[in-house]
Amino acid sequence: MKTSPPPASRNKPRMGMIGLGIMGGVMAETLLASGYEVCGYDIAAKARKRLHDAGGLACNSIEEVVRHADVVISSLATAKALAQVTLEVAQAAKRHASHAKIFVETSTLPILDKDACAAALKAVRISAMDCPISGTAVRMKDRAWTVFVSGPKSTYPKILPILRTFTDNTPYVGAFGSGSKMKFAANHLVAIYNVAYAESVAFARKMGLDPQAVLDLFGNSPVLGTGVMRLRMAMMVERQYTPPTMKIEVWQKDMEVIGEMAKTVNCPMPLFNASAAIYTAAMAQGLALEDTASTAEVMGLMAGIQPPPR
Repeated sequence: MKTSPPPASRNKPRMGMIGLGIMGGVMAETLLASGYEVCGYDIAAKARKRLHDAGGLACNSIEEVVRHADVVISSLATAKALAQVTLEVAQAAKRHASHAKIFVETSTLPILDKDACAAALKAVRISAMDCPISGTAVRMKDRAWTVFVSGPKSTYPKILPILRTFTDNTPYVGAFGSGSKMKFAANHLVAIYNVAYAESVAFARKMGLDPQAVLDLFGNSPVLGTGVMRLRMAMMVERQYTPPTMKIEVWQKDMEVIGEMAKTVNCPMPLFNASAAIYTAAMAQGLALEDTASTAEVMGLMAGIQPPPR
């Protein structure tokens, strides 16, 4: 039996969601379950239907979201999408005196593109916040996300109760763009850790060890264990990479953004660059739509371990 979300509280801001994919969809559903009124838009009809089925208002345009909501959250895949969303949000704000006043951007995208968004929205009296998320959709239930909040400090307390719906880890990290820089630093480590665990699993198998035993011993170690290990090595042990928590093809975008930032600040990153080749190899081996944990199959093949039947 489908459970309806609780009735929306009049004391809570009306929420808008632009981008109802893996991350945006789970945010919208969590807000609904917490008693928020949520409207949303996505170019995919199936995503809009999921929001409707969850009890939200599925809008037919971005303008409709801007008109209905007090606060809008965006979760987008590309800088091109952000530019188009920014244009439509700004146009909607010009047409409607009563419109959303806060725009929370949660995607991992180049800072220059986010800066352009913030400037365009400021011109129409919308305060933009750069709030990328560290964590995957499946970690939502564990409240294991970290939201790196940056932008006008006066806006931070206004969105904090909303962000606390998702996680308790919502630090204010500074001026607009600082959130993205923190996310780049986090994903830089995740990129390397993920490939390191793939290599470790291949090494264990070649030595005749059960990789599950390695995970059992190391996963919760205060020295060796990490959340990335517990999430991704478990998939590597089972050699099961669907449903993905992060697709290889989507991760490639994050790798590119981080690499460009490193070039901008003249920071050499030999470990990161070495890991990038493994993700590219995964793409070449037809793993684009599978979880980034499937890099274990790349490392395994390099070690002479045959891939599982597909």
